[in-house]
Amino acid sequence: MIHNGIEYADMQLIAEAYAYMRDGLKMTPDEMSRAFERWNTTPELGSYLIGITANILKKKDADTGNYLVDMILDTAGQKGTGKWTSEAAFDLSVSTPTIAESVFARIVSALKEERMEAYELLPGCEVKELGRVSRTQELEKLKHALTAAKLCVFAQGFSLITTAAKAFKWKIDPAEVADIWQGGCIIRAAMLTDIAKAYRKDPKLENLLLSPVFRNMLATVNSDWRNIASYCIRSNIAIPALSSTIAYYDSFRTAKLPANMIQALRDYFGSHMFERIDAPRGKMFHAEWFDSATKITSTDYNV
Repeated sequence: MIHNGIEYADMQLIAEAYAYMRDGLKMTPDEMSRAFERWNTTPELGSYLIGITANILKKKDADTGNYLVDMILDTAGQKGTGKWTSEAAFDLSVSTPTIAESVFARIVSALKEERMEAYELLPGCEVKELGRVSRTQELEKLKHALTAAKLCVFAQGFSLITTAAKAFKWKIDPAEVADIWQGGCIIRAAMLTDIAKAYRKDPKLENLLLSPVFRNMLATVNSDWRNIASYCIRSNIAIPALSSTIAYYDSFRTAKLPANMIQALRDYFGSHMFERIDAPRGKMFHAEWFDSATKITSTDYNV
């Protein structure tokens, strides 16, 4: 199931890279195909899905002579495994936002008629032309962004596996899972070799992003990852999966999230209590946030 959840995200990220090539770099399908072919020879992105993407992009439609990918309606189906993966993540309190966003992306893709109406009615940003840029350099940035995002998806999937193993007392070796997937499956990828090595070096690894080899990789590609996402957001190119990987990464590496405000709000209106930074973890507190003169309730608040 989690294999398929990762597969959902992997395909969505490939689709978003394709959108950047098509709408940002104005590449033809044949040009895109050659780029994916090059990427498939690299240790970062070499994978079954990248390889077949290259083949898909150069296929011509027998009826029209156009590239077949351009003749396919932009609505994606699903069988439910991405949804089940997300449901399991919610149940086990594991953060897998990119997998969930990839499910939502398929759902919104099915709203073809509504999207066509929204395209005519809703405002967007002024498209930022890339201008006289080096396509080679831009494709290298895109490769880096896809590499970072792919790693974050694997980190999310393996976190769900290891958390479930602890919760249900399953004897699952994540290194062996990586080996099995590398042996032959839809998400087969060169990156799985390094993932297996990371878990063998540290069987108690809490998150793949903390492995030294992947920390070094992220340091190399971090800037390009954000630059690609920034351009897409400013130019109306939908990237729900790519942007969610950056949010996941930034949330995971933030020492002080604004969740203290959420806890304050919850305690204010519902007495849900909170932990304090100067008390042991698990010890809960409640504050008297107002007196009779300053009390505001949801029923008497005037909007």
